[in-house]
Amino acid sequence: MKKNILFGFAACGAMLLSANVATAQEAVAVEEVTITETEAVECGDHFYSERGANWFLQIGAGMELPMTDRIADGQEHHRHITASYNIAFGKWFSPYLAWRIGATGGAYHFDADGYNKAKYINANADLMWDMFNSFGSVKSDRFLSVIPFVGVGVSRSWGWANDPALYTQHGAVKTRVWEFPVSVGLQLRFRLCKYVDFFAEGRYGLFGDEFDGSAIGQNVDMNLNVLGGFNINFGGREFKSFNPCDYLGYINQLNGQVNDLRGALATCGAALAAAEAQLPCPEVVAPECPDAQAPLLSTVRFTINSAKITSTETVNVYNIAQWMKANPNSNVVIKGYADKDTGTASYNMKLSERRAQNVYNMLTKEYGIPADRLTIKAEGSDSQVYDVNNWNRIVIFSQN
Repeated sequence: MKKNILFGFAACGAMLLSANVATAQEAVAVEEVTITETEAVECGDHFYSERGANWFLQIGAGMELPMTDRIADGQEHHRHITASYNIAFGKWFSPYLAWRIGATGGAYHFDADGYNKAKYINANADLMWDMFNSFGSVKSDRFLSVIPFVGVGVSRSWGWANDPALYTQHGAVKTRVWEFPVSVGLQLRFRLCKYVDFFAEGRYGLFGDEFDGSAIGQNVDMNLNVLGGFNINFGGREFKSFNPCDYLGYINQLNGQVNDLRGALATCGAALAAAEAQLPCPEVVAPECPDAQAPLLSTVRFTINSAKITSTETVNVYNIAQWMKANPNSNVVIKGYADKDTGTASYNMKLSERRAQNVYNMLTKEYGIPADRLTIKAEGSDSQVYDVNNWNRIVIFSQN
């Protein structure tokens, strides 16, 4: 009888132990997810413009030469050159293309059954193309740029000196004419400084037959404008660039670190499950697991010869600020670096110090991190963290 009771207790104990083991293993199960290298991206420079940059205002003056066809029999056709005035505004939306809207006008003289003249104003919408940036490298400080353009517009002519041979459908004489010309042209732009260019351009416009107040002869009248003046560039004429491939190595390095941490967690989970399976005795102290958050992997990257924190990098400063608020007993060293291929060692030391100082200022002034928890250290270009030169334009955080 006693033996049966003992066998019963043993069986119950074995069942309870098996249940505890299964429960412990379920509680510490770690999902293993391997982060692979990032998908292939298109390498090459991608250009973008900051808000408010690459707008321009064009003001110019020059001459025009109308080419009309209403000539009296036996009359010699003289070309008459007159003054022309121009104003336009537009925007370069890439280093290669721009749009422009402008107006050109003045008085034009021509031979049509004798000497004649009229006034006109022509509004155009143009598409402009920078040839040198397209066929060569993109340069914002190029002295000479060659820019062909095409345009469409609307023109109004009025005030002929002699009565035009144009009549309405009711027989009344027309005193003004509307046309819808198309035009092609070429602009030469000479850089004077970041904000001002001198330009010289020629525009060849094709108008309807009524441009000279006459519907006699060929179906197309023409007008040649040659202008010179100044472009005022608002915000400068510069484009920033980035190459996605510059960051692939750095991203893959971070992915490798995350995978290592996941592997360490899985190993720790298995050891913890094995220890809990031995409960209630002997008592086993669970091994310490590595910190999987790795909050100090955040970095702040800078463009060449700049200590300005861009909007895309602000989030990394924010992440460090949040981590420091969550870990009030931890202090952080802000280490600034510069790449060794640009600038002297002394200049790069000051540049790296400015980069670290700007990050320090953002953490203390914008996110309220106490100054005594932060330390600034300038590494200059004497120490290079990465093999790729461009990556070393950086600020790195570490625990003090």
